[in-house]
Amino acid sequence: MIMPAGQRLLLPVNPRFIALSLLLALLLNMLLGLTGQSWLPDVLALVLVFWTIHQPRRVGMLTAFVLGLAMDVHESALLGQNALAYICLSHLANLIHRRVLWFPLREQTVQVLPLFVVAAVIEWLTRLITQDTWPHWPQLIAPFLQTALWPVFGHLLLAPQRRPVDRDDIRPL
Repeated sequence: MIMPAGQRLLLPVNPRFIALSLLLALLLNMLLGLTGQSWLPDVLALVLVFWTIHQPRRVGMLTAFVLGLAMDVHESALLGQNALAYICLSHLANLIHRRVLWFPLREQTVQVLPLFVVAAVIEWLTRLITQDTWPHWPQLIAPFLQTALWPVFGHLLLAPQRRPVDRDDIRPL
């Protein structure tokens, strides 16, 4: 594949870093879930989409399913509600991962916004069907907050891959 002009060549990602970032996102999502605020972004979905786009062979639908079940157990929700949303999110991210990587992080936000909206709609529909409750208006903010956080998490998660291959004392970075 030909690299887009001006894009840096990244080092290979460490699989332990992927696992650590997903675990930290799961823990942060669980902490945010304890607040009871429905407008907070789903950090786990954000990190899951990021790694599905950047490393589709390492993070896929099985990872999304397991993490979704963990969130279902934590939230005491219908078993499979978050898992279904995360699997659909991972599948859609896998469908567009080649196209998204051609754009810089800020322009990728336009591409990933529909994914977060679809995942939120899936969660709302399953909640509506099973619990007969309508979504609250503040829940509509969460996909837009996730999209706004995309460049920030992108820079954080790509930082270990941007370090120089061989370190020396002359280079400041």
